[in-house]
Formats: sequence, structure tokens, C-alpha cells
Amino acid sequence: MTAYLLLFGSALIAATILPMQSEAVLVTLLIAGDHPATSLLLVATLGNALGSVINWYLGRYLLRFQGRRWFPASPRQLEQAQRWYHRFGRWSLLASWVPIIGDPLTVAAGLMREPFATFLLLVTLAKAARYLVLAGVTLSWL
Repeated sequence: MTAYLLLFGSALIAATILPMQSEAVLVTLLIAGDHPATSLLLVATLGNALGSVINWYLGRYLLRFQGRRWFPASPRQLEQAQRWYHRFGRWSLLASWVPIIGDPLTVAAGLMREPFATFLLLVTLAKAARYLVLAGVTLSWL
């Protein structure tokens, strides 16, 4: 149970604006072989998708606080994220797994008022695919 909680927590934090490497945790647990790979993939995907949902809510509801010192993004960062999102639209959420750009993209989706169901579907597919590829590569080397 501890391994699943560690994986879920690292995946959730990795999807927010805080730095974390959920991939390293997943690979370590896969190599250890103490837990079914499908369970690990499910837990990692759920945690990572939930972290992105947090970002979506931040974008959706915290914009009114953007002038405050503690606000997590600068006006320039917000503008860049909005520009990227406008350019590629909701399909850009399929890149939500990409380091550095994925987290701001999910915040931008909230800013752009992307419908939650569409957001959750695209982000979950993207996150699951990334973990599935990572697990496939890892398990093929064992």
C-alpha cells in the first residue's frame, strides 16, 4: 500500500507546478516487481490526471488573484500559455505529459474555460499513454 501511495503522490505532484519525477518512482516499482504493472499504471495515471485537474481549477478560478505577489505565474507566463493554447486548442492537451510545457498547458485550459469532461478525457489519455510507453520500455529490458 505504501508503494501505491508514494506513486500516487509523486504522480499528483509531478502534474502540478511543483517539480517531481513520477517516472523514476514508477520505473523503480516496475523493476522491483512486487506489484502488478497494470495496478501501478492505473495509480500513476490517476495521480497524474488529478494533478492536472488541480492545474485546471487553478487556471479557472485563481485568475482573479493574478496581481498578487503569491500568484504562481507571471503575466508573461500566462500570456505564453494562453497563446500556445489558442494556437493549438484543446488537442494541445494531448501534450500535457510533456515536461515543462504540460503543466502550463493544463492551467491554460482552465483559463480558456475548456469543458471539464473534454479536458479530463484528453489529459487522462495523454498521461496514460506516456506511462504505458514507459512501462513497456522498462519491462522489455527486464
